[in-house]
Amino acid sequence: MKNSFLITILLSSVAFTSCETNYTEIPADDTVLDGTVEGLSHEESARFLRGDEAFSKVFTRGTGLGPTYVSTSCVSCHTGDGKGHPSTILTRFGQIDETGNLFLNQGGPQLQNRSLPGYFPEQVPFGATFTKFTAPATTGLGFLEALSDADILAMADPNDMDGDGISGVPNWIDIPDFVIPSSNAISQNGKYIGRYGKKAAAHSLLHQTANAYNQDMGITSIFRPIDTYSHLEIDPEVATSTVNDVVFYLRTLKAPIQRNQNDAVVNQGAAIFNQINCTGCHKTELKTGNSPIAALSYKTFAPYTDLLLHDMGSGLDDNYTEGNAKTYEWKTPALWGLGLSGNSQGGNFFLMHDGRARSVEEAILMHGGEATASKINYQNLTQSDKAALLKFMKSL
Repeated sequence: MKNSFLITILLSSVAFTSCETNYTEIPADDTVLDGTVEGLSHEESARFLRGDEAFSKVFTRGTGLGPTYVSTSCVSCHTGDGKGHPSTILTRFGQIDETGNLFLNQGGPQLQNRSLPGYFPEQVPFGATFTKFTAPATTGLGFLEALSDADILAMADPNDMDGDGISGVPNWIDIPDFVIPSSNAISQNGKYIGRYGKKAAAHSLLHQTANAYNQDMGITSIFRPIDTYSHLEIDPEVATSTVNDVVFYLRTLKAPIQRNQNDAVVNQGAAIFNQINCTGCHKTELKTGNSPIAALSYKTFAPYTDLLLHDMGSGLDDNYTEGNAKTYEWKTPALWGLGLSGNSQGGNFFLMHDGRARSVEEAILMHGGEATASKINYQNLTQSDKAALLKFMKSL
């Protein structure tokens, strides 16, 4: 990602340089994922910049890193606010059903595969099932958080009442004490709807961010005070205000902007996307409810997800799960920003939950379970219709 604070300084310096100097043009908004939602106040914009700076901070031994960890900064896994590369992949292990993680006393649920000198990185315990997760893009997340629980439940169809073969369900999860549900949050037997993560195992951006500081970088906070190495409670190594600034930054990153919206082939592909029922899971239009951030309130947006879990078939069953999800269930990933994924992945695509798909088409062909009918519909398209569909998806 670009550091907005530094960019502001660099742009301000232009006035003091020669008019004959050539400068690189600022990229168009639809070609980058970084940037704020429209309508932030001056105070909110300043807070966004603080969060941006904290998101880029590289931790060291002296500032709390480790002793075991996955990465040294948030941005190292979310370059340009985009998808992660297999080189920064996360390993989760232990839980094989809905009863809970079986290896919490052995480092579960996340493997810290790097360590400071003098320490040994963790290894997956003998007998533990595990899976690999690439880091998701971070843009547009505030819109997903501002979507009401009622609207998520309205998209669920656990008994496939409409007969389309798709029966999405929410992941009902336990939430930690520091996560305060919104006043209109819906609970079921004391559990709440998860929205973030490959299996929707985090309820809110604060939940996700506090976990990331602790599990990814070994950094304790007032929210997650237990050291991942010693398993003891220690003083916070990151300020509460800093964590909250990063959460605000993630909430107010703009939604990805579709490119080539007036292209006839792209529009043809959009129609085919609907025709073969990709929209059964990848919803094309949602609307936020009330948000404490005015710029996020009552906004229509197009994330191409329903935030629900779906049976994706035996080919994507990793024998590992989180929350109430089955081992073969995955949350529908948002497709917005898909076409820009290569920018943060070294110029190539690494798609699906673990980066196993090297192209958009390959990802489509890996779909099974509830997505089988749509995959078959794709396979039956003409070559020109397939090309139009892929061009549309890469425009997102």
